[in-house]
Amino acid sequence: MRTRLVLSSARLLDPGTGTFLPQTALAVAEDGRISALGEDREIRGLADSGTEVVDLKGAVVTAGLVDGHLHPVSGAELTHGLDLSHCADVADVREALAGAVRELGRGDWLFGWGLDPNVFGDLPVGVAPFDAVLEGVPAFLLLFDAHSALASRRALELAGVDGPRTFDQASAEVVCDEHGRPTGLLQEDAACELVERVAPQPTREERRDRLAAALRAMAAAGLTGGHVMDANGESLALLAELDAAGELPLRLRVAPWCQPGTDAEGVRELIAQQGTGGALWRVDGVKLFMDGTIDNGTAWLERPDCHGESTHAFWPDPAAYTHVIGELHRAGVPTATHAIGDAAVRHALDAVEKAAAAGGPAVRHRVEHIETVPDDTLHRFAELGVLASMQPTHCCDFTRADHTDNWSRRLGEERASRAWRCRDLWDSGATVVLGSDWPIAPFPPLGVMAGARHRRPSRDLTLPPHGPEQALTALEALRAMTVNAAYASNEEHEAGRLALGHRADLTVLSADPLTTPATDLPDLPVTLTTVNGRVTFRAETTG
Repeated sequence: MRTRLVLSSARLLDPGTGTFLPQTALAVAEDGRISALGEDREIRGLADSGTEVVDLKGAVVTAGLVDGHLHPVSGAELTHGLDLSHCADVADVREALAGAVRELGRGDWLFGWGLDPNVFGDLPVGVAPFDAVLEGVPAFLLLFDAHSALASRRALELAGVDGPRTFDQASAEVVCDEHGRPTGLLQEDAACELVERVAPQPTREERRDRLAAALRAMAAAGLTGGHVMDANGESLALLAELDAAGELPLRLRVAPWCQPGTDAEGVRELIAQQGTGGALWRVDGVKLFMDGTIDNGTAWLERPDCHGESTHAFWPDPAAYTHVIGELHRAGVPTATHAIGDAAVRHALDAVEKAAAAGGPAVRHRVEHIETVPDDTLHRFAELGVLASMQPTHCCDFTRADHTDNWSRRLGEERASRAWRCRDLWDSGATVVLGSDWPIAPFPPLGVMAGARHRRPSRDLTLPPHGPEQALTALEALRAMTVNAAYASNEEHEAGRLALGHRADLTVLSADPLTTPATDLPDLPVTLTTVNGRVTFRAETTG
């Protein structure tokens, strides 16, 4: 078999051991797998006229970095518009909106994203502070968690939303004041969709181009793969189109949603969908929700938050969720459950335990987010073989060490001190997988690993860390985006390590990520990214 790619003059970092291999070069065969490891001259001798040969000049090669939780298709759409993530208070938001309104044509919609509820301080989260700026303007402003949004008065009017509604999603809500008038705050997808469906939609070509651009940016950041936690709308068709055109620069594992109200036929359809895909993407798993978010009061907590909220599961009947988990488990389908609050996490683990006790194949289920859990929950992940999928940059950027942020104030000191227990879960024997949850937080994987290590706000690294005792080591953070990500996909035999026969999904960095200080890691240059032995990103200085 001919050689597709040769990387020479390299330092080969095995994330399994955290040590450099004695060899300095590797070759990739036409099938996209590592076919040889050796010295430069020996490996260069395997090249022919059609082989791409890259002299890395001492750069560090490691197994490709994989984001354990992201939303590329919806993210590419949601991040098109006014970026509000930099706004620190209501005045900042008002100024940003005013500038955007001046650029609008008559009747145009204003879309914004990344709005942090902390900007409201002690004020209720609603559109009222922006009424004067948005008068007559249809606006839809997505909050950073992507589980809630603000709609302007004009947008609510166009959507015919003039009071409370009832939804299948138990935590979905059109938030209203004491007189029954909408405040502009829409909780969860079902409520947001009331306004979204009357807003102008991008064309298919625009969706495709935005997705392709987002994926290219991910490859440039060093990502070789991602675990995609949705397959809504045209997602799968767009991925298939890019894949067929050779424009898919990441290997994607997709988990379609299973929402409350899904009947037996719907579950059968999800099971039948498993394994479908293309060269670089496949459907593998099902995503479910057990709750919403702490910041908007829709998480499921064992005790209410300080506002008396976050008391209900996402599924009106949690037993129906348990039943679905059992059906998917018996079919050998891995599940990924969004569970943020302690009650949600406990119920998700209970459901897996019940499913496993009933028999069936060994299945690697996951719980996503796990933002706060008590001590008696930690050990159950390892005991049940449930993976802990976490996003440490959420802790870094949306909470504060002094617990004055919205998330912490809602939970109170006891539960806020249990924020994102990455260290405790790791030490309990759980397999921890790290991701960004983009577009909720930035996707660059070096930033994700850095956040797991320093736990400081990325906007100001001089601020104190939130729960420094929960930090991971440099090697653990790397393993969580390589070795553990491969294990989560049941692919540890062919991915996540630098080894003969493993896929040549590789991330090349200008220096050793294990010795680079955590606060400097996000700025470490990415030299080269390959997927299946094909270059998906090359820095201009790379030969």
